[in-house]
Order: sequence, then C-alpha cells, then structure tokens
Amino acid sequence: MYRTDIFRTATFRLTLAFVVAMIGGILLQFGLVYAQMNGYESARSSDLLRREAALLVQETPERLEDEVRERSKTDLRVILNGASLFDLNHNRIVGDIRHWPEGLEVSDRTRRLTVAPPGDTPYEMRYLAIEVPGPDGSSGDRILVLARSMHMADELRYIIKRAALISVIPMVLFALLAGLFLSHRALGRVKEMRQAIERIMAGDLHERLPAGREWDDIERLAGAVNRMLDRLEHLLDEIRDVGNDIAHDLRTPLARVRARLERALSSQDDPEHLKSIILRATQDLDQCFSVITALLRIGEIENGRRRAGFTMMDLSELAAGIVDLYEPIAETQGLALMVGGIDRPIPLYGDTDLLNEVLANLVDNAIKFTPPGGEVGLIAGSDDAGCAWLKVYDTGIGIAEDERGAVLGRFYRSDKSRHIPGSGLGLSLVSAIVDLHGASLKISAYRPNREMTGSVFTIHFSARNGVDQSINIT
Repeated sequence: MYRTDIFRTATFRLTLAFVVAMIGGILLQFGLVYAQMNGYESARSSDLLRREAALLVQETPERLEDEVRERSKTDLRVILNGASLFDLNHNRIVGDIRHWPEGLEVSDRTRRLTVAPPGDTPYEMRYLAIEVPGPDGSSGDRILVLARSMHMADELRYIIKRAALISVIPMVLFALLAGLFLSHRALGRVKEMRQAIERIMAGDLHERLPAGREWDDIERLAGAVNRMLDRLEHLLDEIRDVGNDIAHDLRTPLARVRARLERALSSQDDPEHLKSIILRATQDLDQCFSVITALLRIGEIENGRRRAGFTMMDLSELAAGIVDLYEPIAETQGLALMVGGIDRPIPLYGDTDLLNEVLANLVDNAIKFTPPGGEVGLIAGSDDAGCAWLKVYDTGIGIAEDERGAVLGRFYRSDKSRHIPGSGLGLSLVSAIVDLHGASLKISAYRPNREMTGSVFTIHFSARNGVDQSINIT
C-alpha cells in the first residue's frame, strides 16, 4: 500500500505534468528546428538549380550538350543529381533523365515531384525545366531539365527524429526517477506527520509535528500547526486551571452551606437560630452564584457578543455617576475620593453598562485595598488626538511588579489580598471589557518609593474603538 501511495502523491503528479510539458516543449523545439532546416534545404536546392541553369544557358548548344552528357565526370555531379535535354515533344536528346517527369512544366520555378522507378521505392526530386536554344541557334527548340535529390532533407528529418528520441527517453526516465524519489521523500515526511498527529490524538498534547527550518511549504504548514497546537495547549491549561480554581472557590462556600444545614438539622427548634443559619447559607450561595455569573459574563464579553450595545456616550457623565455612587462608601471607610476632568464632555464610542462595570470594579477595588486615611482618585480626559482616557488610583497596598500581569487572570489572588473577601474575577472582567473596546490597560505604582505604593490603572481608548487593542503591564 505504501508503494502505491507514491503514485498518488501531489509531488508525483506534478512530476508527471512536468514530464508531459517537457516532452511537449522538446517536440515543439524539434518541430521548429526541422521546419527551419527543411525550409532552408528546399530554398538551397531551388537556388542551386537556378544558378546552375543560368550558367548552362550561357553555353553554346554544342557545349551544353557535352556538359549534360559528361555530367558524371565533372563537378556537376556534386550539385545536380540529374540533367537531360529534351525536344519540344518531351523526347530525350541526351542526359541521364530518360523520361519526361510526369507533372513537370517548363517554368523558371522549381517543382517538387515524386519519382517511382520500377521495382524500387518512390522518392522525391526537385526539378527545373527551362527552354534553351537549339543547334541552329533558334530559341526555344530544346528543353533543359535539371534535377536535385531531396535526400539531404530526408537525412535531416531522420537525424532530428533520432535526436528527439535519444534525448527525450533519458530525460523522461530521469524525471520519473526524480519524481519517485521526491514522492518517496514527501510521503515519508507525511507519514512522520501523520504518526505525530495520531500521538497527539491519543492524548500526548506535548507532541509536535516535524517542522525543520520551514524552508518549504510542508515545513511552513507544520510550523503553523505547531503554533496552533501551542495555543491550544495553552488554552487547555487555562481551562484546566480555571476549572480547578472554580472547584476551589466554590468548594469552600458550599462546604459551609452543608455544615450549617447539618447543624440546623441537629439543632433545637429555635426559629431565630434557624433563621440565622439560613441567612448565612444564602450568603454563601450568593457568593457561588456571583462567581458563576462573573465567569459567564467574561465568556460572553470575550466572544464579542456585547458589541451590539455600542453607542456614542459621554465618559465624564459616566465617571460622575460612579463618583456619586461610591463617595458615601469612601467616607464610611475614612477615605478621600478625588475627582478630576469630568467637568467637560468626553465623547466615546462604547457600551455604557460595560464601562460602568469597569469603573465600578476599579473604584471598588481601590476602596477595598486602601486603609483608612488614604486617598482614591478617578480622573478622565482626552489627548490631543481626541482619544479618551481614564485613571483610577489609590494609596493602598499596591500590586507587585511581577504580579501586574497575573492579576488580570481569572481567580488570581495575591498574598496581600487573600484576607479580603473576593472571587479574583473583577480584574479579569475589566480586562475583557477593555479588550472589547479596543483599549489598552496599564498598571503602575502610584507612589513607587513608599511602603504603601498604591496602584494606578490607566485605560487609554484608541481612535478606532474595538479595532486595535493591547494590554501593557509595567
């Protein structure tokens, strides 16, 4: 089966097509060469006949008769293959052309006629028949017939055919052998790739296709497939990590719900006690539902299904609404909520509800991670190109430089924030919404040289929202 597959490969079929094209090109080349050489030989024969006829006409009748009679003993035998004098009735007077050629006419144009001698193979001759003076000096009394054989053209035809056969056969054989070799090599590479794919399908996700240095199309295709497999492996790792994180984050509240319900079953019929147990169980279940809801929203946003809600909006108005919502909470926590740049309209094309969620998450995190007496700020504006931007800063515990990329992942909780309630999905949701709007998110320290470094989240919207996006962490 492996040997028969060689003849089915694209390489072998391409080789066959190349062989056919090569044979056609060789035949066309030899055909053109033969046509040129045949035309040249025909013109040469006609020219020789006319030139010799012009010389013989100038001879006296007696001298002409001697020249024709003695042709085999002179240089004319090399040029002329036949010469005779005929009278006006086509009777031979002298010469080796014993009979008037059938179809020959007296003219200054040469004629190509076929001669069929008795018991011999027919052959072609080129003839020229002109009138010459007779012995009495009167013009037109005799006819000079000159003939030249076409054997040179036949020899050229034979040589060309033989050369074509001699050159075509080894070239075709060499091309077929090269095609078999290349097909065998290509089939071997495909076999290696197929075996690698089978190992990947069997569960070995670390397996990759043999790509080499990507010098040809197959290696470039294998390289692209390997990069796709790298991406798929990364996504599968993320899915596995997310699943583990979901199981870990949901297990604790569900375990608390189960424990409280078991205590309720074993407790006395105290309505207030049962009410408090049910209330705490409900809070734990709400925490589970919030995790699930956040994951669903992140998936929905990453799939781009919320772009239908994009409209022109005023970013300063959105920021002012967030300030009104969180200012009482900040005062309760003993924090100062600073505002800037929302005193003038800032046009932006986006989803109001989603961007409201972004600001709510950032401001809520800033308040949550800033100790009493600190400061939280929200600033909005636009640059010279008309691109809107937002900044949310705080004077809290800050984010370590090596964690600024990880905090955007799902369920990530730094060591400094594990004692604070939360699911670790807020910044993941912010990142997904920022991506959807084609904006960039930059995280930096607000006060780099202090113990409480604080954090600054800067969102910069591009001129074409939702087209170009990047996330820069510094």
